[in-house]
Amino acid sequence: MGLDIQQAYSIADLREIAQQKLPKGLFEFMDRGTEDELALKRNRAAFERICLRPRVLVDVSGRKLQCKFAGRESAMPLAVAPTGAAGLLSFDGEIAIARAAAKLGIPFTLSTASFTPMERVAEEAGGRLWFQLYMWPDRAMSYQLVDRVKAAGYEALIVTVDTAVTPNREYNRKNGFTLPMKITRKNAIDVAKHPEWFFKVFLRYLLRSGIPTLENYPKEYRQRLSEKRPGHQSGLPKSDSVSWDDLRELRKRWKGTLMVKGILHPADAQVALECGVDAIVVSNHGGRNLDSSIAPIDALPEIVATVNGRVDVFMDSGIQRGSDIFKAIALGAKAVFAGRAPLWGVSAAGEGGAYKALDILREELDRIMGFTGCVTLDDINQSLLWFEQHSSRAES
Repeated sequence: MGLDIQQAYSIADLREIAQQKLPKGLFEFMDRGTEDELALKRNRAAFERICLRPRVLVDVSGRKLQCKFAGRESAMPLAVAPTGAAGLLSFDGEIAIARAAAKLGIPFTLSTASFTPMERVAEEAGGRLWFQLYMWPDRAMSYQLVDRVKAAGYEALIVTVDTAVTPNREYNRKNGFTLPMKITRKNAIDVAKHPEWFFKVFLRYLLRSGIPTLENYPKEYRQRLSEKRPGHQSGLPKSDSVSWDDLRELRKRWKGTLMVKGILHPADAQVALECGVDAIVVSNHGGRNLDSSIAPIDALPEIVATVNGRVDVFMDSGIQRGSDIFKAIALGAKAVFAGRAPLWGVSAAGEGGAYKALDILREELDRIMGFTGCVTLDDINQSLLWFEQHSSRAES
């Protein structure tokens, strides 16, 4: 027997429960990286190379995690990252995570590739809602989607720019798992080994409305997940023609907060500023796209220096501990995004599991602040960090 939710004391514990409950193909779609998973490993290794230098005999009894980013107050420096799989991990999983985020007073970002209409999330979850956009080859369809986001009352638009081509996630093909879904003998056997997921998630969708649909796709692109569309194994639109001019046009059309996600090079950060964005998200897509990419925590300081306080800088990819949030804040991030952590939580126990994942990160950050003598987030700075030296390749 494995863990249950009452025994989950860390994000790693929630991941273990998620792995027990989900079909292998679905778990690996959420959990793994791409190709040799070097970027996935590098994201964690980069955090682990950064140590903390605690300060002692400081009165930290009045610790506060409250902060302000993207123009509004937040209960802590954390937002939920856009993830496309939540609706398959738990019934109405997007709504569950959004509700958990709202209860904790932090933003939730809905993905373009989600299974719950953005309007339902707004009506049933509330809270501070952001929407992540992939641009479509037909720009008019993208602009229609932006209009829909505005009408639904979303506060911010996050344009993901690091997926120009389809990622090479070989394990998905080995597992027989793709978006759109294609039923094969192999993944049917996989599902049969996880009856709880089938009855509590997939069957409920079938009884309510049939096989789940990518509800936020434009009508012309929307399809049942069981349909096959050549060249779109990832379920994402073809984006290799998207340019900075498209971002400039979005800036004209979207009057709310505009963020660009997937920046790792300081030169791109500078161009994004010139396009009029309100925030930059330093990200390598959680290690799921370019396997040789730099870890975002390593890219963060140079991008923060380039931005020089003109807009907010956020970071994602690899956040699994409150100490990770602390390190990102110390290196200049205004806040971080967590993606897999709430996904593991919602897989483990629905809304309660998602809440637990986010609350674990909150508790850990609060504890780290106590150990390092920080009463507020403004007290977090680079003097509290110590960097291990990189090993030389010549030593091997």
